Amino acid sequence: MKNMIYALLLASMAMSFASCDDESPVLTQKDWDGTTNYFSSTDEKTFGTYYQPYVGYVGDPMPFYDPVAGDFKILYLQDFRPNPEYTYHPIWAVSTSDMSSYTSMGELIPYGSRTDADAAIGTGSTIYNEGNKQYYTFYTGHTSAQEVIMLATSSDFKTWIKDKTFYLQGGQYGYDVKNFRDPFVFKGDDGKYHMIVSTMKNGKGSLVEFLSEDLINWQDNGVFMTMMWDRFYECPDIFKMGDWWYMIYSEKHSAIRRVQYFKGRTLDELKNSTLNDNAVWPDAHEGFLDSRGFYAGKTASNGTERYIWGWCPTREGNNNTAVGAAPAEPQWAGALVAHKLIQHEDGTITLGAIDGISDKYAKTSEIKVMAQSEEGVQINNETYSLSSGGYVLFNRLNVHNKITFKVSVSDASDKFGFSLCRGTDSDKFYSMVINPEGESKKKLNFEEEGNLGMGFIAGADSYTFESPADNTYNVTVFTDNSVCVVYINDVLAYTNRVYGIQKNCWSINCYDGNISVSDLKVMYY
Repeated sequence: MKNMIYALLLASMAMSFASCDDESPVLTQKDWDGTTNYFSSTDEKTFGTYYQPYVGYVGDPMPFYDPVAGDFKILYLQDFRPNPEYTYHPIWAVSTSDMSSYTSMGELIPYGSRTDADAAIGTGSTIYNEGNKQYYTFYTGHTSAQEVIMLATSSDFKTWIKDKTFYLQGGQYGYDVKNFRDPFVFKGDDGKYHMIVSTMKNGKGSLVEFLSEDLINWQDNGVFMTMMWDRFYECPDIFKMGDWWYMIYSEKHSAIRRVQYFKGRTLDELKNSTLNDNAVWPDAHEGFLDSRGFYAGKTASNGTERYIWGWCPTREGNNNTAVGAAPAEPQWAGALVAHKLIQHEDGTITLGAIDGISDKYAKTSEIKVMAQSEEGVQINNETYSLSSGGYVLFNRLNVHNKITFKVSVSDASDKFGFSLCRGTDSDKFYSMVINPEGESKKKLNFEEEGNLGMGFIAGADSYTFESPADNTYNVTVFTDNSVCVVYINDVLAYTNRVYGIQKNCWSINCYDGNISVSDLKVMYY
């Protein structure tokens, strides 16, 4: 029997060798490094830096620093897409120590049955009670008829028990029945627990406050802050950082649809930021912290640094121009994006890169010039001097990239940017353009360039920021599959979803004026 098997194997091998004659095709690996044509790339099943579960998407993060475990737990609403019609958005969670990678904790708090008050679950917050060693997660119970505040507790952050006796209903206190959500709980300087809830009072958007000594029994303390005009502030987050009090919130209005903040030297000053619909904006750009590609941002601190997590939406049909410009809205849920809060001397805050994420991109990619414009380009010792209309096309990116470079402009009116998903055969590619906005300000615009490009894409641009006094822009770009995050000079954070970045060439461009590009580096993992 063994001899027969050996004979069959030898015969099979002989036939294989015989087939490898001179006329047989030879399979070779495509020379990606030597080509510049556009490649229709796809995202990996999961994301390495900006977390997305294997199944479904991340909605409304609820970050919490766990003082027992010494790490961050980010609870979030799990969006399955499609969700069941009446029961959806259970609370899932991930844990992380450096925000560069996440460990899934699975489902923590399930939604209820169709007849329960939490048939669907909305945003909430978690707090740890040192006295009884219990974790408390307050969350929104949602049905078509009402929204209520509910509670689940745990002693180990793994097994959670819903408190069937806890039930805060807005109508009992004169607040709106259908809009009563997103509880945020913090401990004030007065030693009491404060709960802030997004709701309506007499038809006016309001953040209302409840007070408690024990996290169980709550007393209504009235309106904490009114919302400007016809706005509605979702996912409020209140904290003290240094000498300042802050409230970060997500503006629901379709014309805005961004994460913003207010600040005050005291909690009372913070509350009065919107008094009589007369906004006391915290900075020169109405407190915007990112683009419409980052929503439902909430923060947590380990006592040293404070970080913010939000979700970057997917795009319908993987269409980079389907950004959900007003009156539409972006698709709900996506990938989990984190930034570090940067506090400036005047109390203003911006968002910046997280060290753990930056350090993750540890491998150096060789940089090659693959093509350039016929005019407007001079290259000298890895410094690229570009004038109006000039561009340099670089070799293909990896799946996860960190691009850093410095741009020196000759004048504050100079216009420059960089393009992704770009090949020498591309009729369309996507650009982040640093555009002059008046004499001293800039704004990052998102544009579809190329012969068939639509140009400026409304609804995906950044807030305005001051042109640097020294005319120097330090640019850092992180890409993780189709999620792209840009930082400039600690004054701008910009998040967007751009399909097709990975495995394609990219370029740096000058649209107007004269720029010098140096210190270019591409890292990956």
